[in-house]
Amino acid sequence: MGVLVFGAVIVMAMVTTVASHDYGDALTKSILFFEGQRSGKLPSTQRMTWRKDSGLHDGFQIGVDLVGGYYDAGDNVKFNFPMAFSTTMLAWSVLDFGNFMGPDLPHALEAIQWATDYFLKATSIPGFVFVQVGDPYGDHNCWERPEDMDTPRIPYAASKQFPGSEVSAEIAAALAASSMVFRSRNPAYSARLLKRATMVFDFADANRGSYNDTLGPWVCPFYCDFSGYEDELIWGAAWLYRATKAPKYWSYVEQNISNLEKNVAKHTDRVGYGGGSFAEFGWDTKNAGINILVSKLLLSNSTSDAGPFIPNADKFVCSVLPESPTVSVSYSPGGLLFKPGGSNLQHATALSFLLLAYARYSNQSNREIHCGNVVATPARLIQLARRQVDYILGTNPLNMSYMVGYGNKFPRKIHHRGSSLPSVDRYPARINCQGGTPYFQSNDPNPNLLTGAVVGGPDNGDSYSDSRADFVHSEPTTYINAPLVGLLAYFRSHPPL
Repeated sequence: MGVLVFGAVIVMAMVTTVASHDYGDALTKSILFFEGQRSGKLPSTQRMTWRKDSGLHDGFQIGVDLVGGYYDAGDNVKFNFPMAFSTTMLAWSVLDFGNFMGPDLPHALEAIQWATDYFLKATSIPGFVFVQVGDPYGDHNCWERPEDMDTPRIPYAASKQFPGSEVSAEIAAALAASSMVFRSRNPAYSARLLKRATMVFDFADANRGSYNDTLGPWVCPFYCDFSGYEDELIWGAAWLYRATKAPKYWSYVEQNISNLEKNVAKHTDRVGYGGGSFAEFGWDTKNAGINILVSKLLLSNSTSDAGPFIPNADKFVCSVLPESPTVSVSYSPGGLLFKPGGSNLQHATALSFLLLAYARYSNQSNREIHCGNVVATPARLIQLARRQVDYILGTNPLNMSYMVGYGNKFPRKIHHRGSSLPSVDRYPARINCQGGTPYFQSNDPNPNLLTGAVVGGPDNGDSYSDSRADFVHSEPTTYINAPLVGLLAYFRSHPPL
């Protein structure tokens, strides 16, 4: 048992002594995971070789090429809302932490481009933004390899008649952020991404509405938007301002930010808003991310007008810091951050990413954050972010890594179709929709290692049942891994003192 003293607050903390983690190995694997989620024609450089081509005719039934992109989790549907958020976070990871990625940087760039190439296709027809490929009900009723899937590959699109501002604006954010990643590496591609980002943003803003209302039967309950689309519009504008420095995007952010709290207040009956909307960040809600992203611009310019952004960014920190009087998240006995809802490690990685990013922005401006009588230094924020990463990698009561293939003890029966069924190399014959059921029900470990996949994680008592059926805890997702990439890159080059 250790005692940590912060200002006038004494916090008791369980301290587990373990060897330092190999953040470089974890970084390599966290990026490799995205190769296991690829849809489309796989390149000759594919390293996760048990995966093969899939979804090669996506969009063809309506004359549109929608081949490519990523499967979001353990199923075979392409949900563009979380895919776009994952892409934005991969791009942010490279923008802030790419210098620390070493030999893994080219693979991170490939992971981003695999998504952006697809989003260029999904936004190639003026007046339409494709938001999903695949009937989720048909897909979820089958336990089938992506290489074998014969469920309906229906494309769903937002349009003027059927708006989908949240997905469209998130795609705009992903394209804008990615354009900065490729600006010096591939200027022509970067310019193409940025031009498309502006077009898609304009489409999202001009045709306001939620895809819940127009495509609800197919997008809900899977990736229903609970927080409204205004946060994505402001998020998209903020990324476009960072990418272009065009004053119109800054004006858009300033003029619309005051509406965000009003809109989100309508949704406070939803699980997860206990800390206020400023404390929320993930594939659905962008509020905390907006404040941290804009704070970078304000702090780097040493502006005296912090608006609501820096105060709300500080409030976010105070909602996460365990010793803060206004903490609104909870922590397991072993120290893992928890918020209500499933796939909890998405919260641990996304919020830790924001803590690390804000710590670095604040450190450059010699700022400390005050949570009542508690002073939070940038070093403290980095320490808390590292604690979450270390927990995921095995510094926890079970001494278990929640990243597949990292360490000696990790989840073996993850909720993932491709991983749990024999590979095409091992079993070339087709396995039909119901043919995979025995593999789903099996107590044997998955035959294919989805290296780098981070699962939903343990329960709030630090327990984990390695069960394929327990998808809330055993299913990996792209949006758990994407923020982790940036965190691991930083800690790879900044080992604990």
